[in-house]
Amino acid sequence: MKMVDNFSFKDFYNIDDLLEIVRVLRAPGGCPWDAEQTHETIRKDLIEETYEVIEAINKKSPEMLREELGDVLLQVVFHTLIETEQGNFTFRDVTDEICKKLIIRHPHVFGDVSVSSTEEVLTNWDAIKMDTKKQKTVTEAIDSIPRELPALMRASKVQKKASKVGFDWTEISGALQKVREETAEVEQALAKGNREEIADELGDLFFAAVNVSRFAGVDAEEALTAATDKFASRFALVEKMAKEEGLDMKTAGLEKLDELWDKAKLILKEQMP
Repeated sequence: MKMVDNFSFKDFYNIDDLLEIVRVLRAPGGCPWDAEQTHETIRKDLIEETYEVIEAINKKSPEMLREELGDVLLQVVFHTLIETEQGNFTFRDVTDEICKKLIIRHPHVFGDVSVSSTEEVLTNWDAIKMDTKKQKTVTEAIDSIPRELPALMRASKVQKKASKVGFDWTEISGALQKVREETAEVEQALAKGNREEIADELGDLFFAAVNVSRFAGVDAEEALTAATDKFASRFALVEKMAKEEGLDMKTAGLEKLDELWDKAKLILKEQMP
């Protein structure tokens, strides 16, 4: 059996093997690249690997999902080992903490609390989360939402927190009216030509649009992703048709491009199942 730093090559590996492999990679005589990495240098890798898990889910590919989940797990092990090397915590501490968190936040499963709906479960979860994090106000709960989240996702989470204490529209019509108001303010800012004011008002418009999405029960992040996909598909067809007609899109004019755009919409609509 071949050995590398007393590590055995075998047919099947488990989490302990993964921890040991990463340790060997970062140890003296291991991999120079792995040894040089810090939380900061690989933080984007965790984001990228997470998105690749989402891609695998969207593609409904078990094989791809298995691989990408392994890549995410590697990131977790890597970050944990960096902290272990500094004497702060180990992988056992990470698993211990998440297990305790799950038990504490599911008193209806591991305790004597009774619930009759998913809504009650979520209400209890939020209350327990605020208690364990020693958050006494909704403001503290809002402040705990990571600023690093995608902007649409963070906006939705902030709005949900505020809505739990009644700071919300009673109907979606109020949220829609706010979008109209913010649109008017964007137009006013554009007329003034002040870039900072334009950015500020556009931010308010996006935030208001997320509110409408939330009221409608639509995930804003997913809705924008779908809209972007739709635009990309239509644009590809417009470009194809322009080429077939011998048109230069740069000089064809907006009226002609709009005509092709409308054709593309009809064609793709007819192709939908």
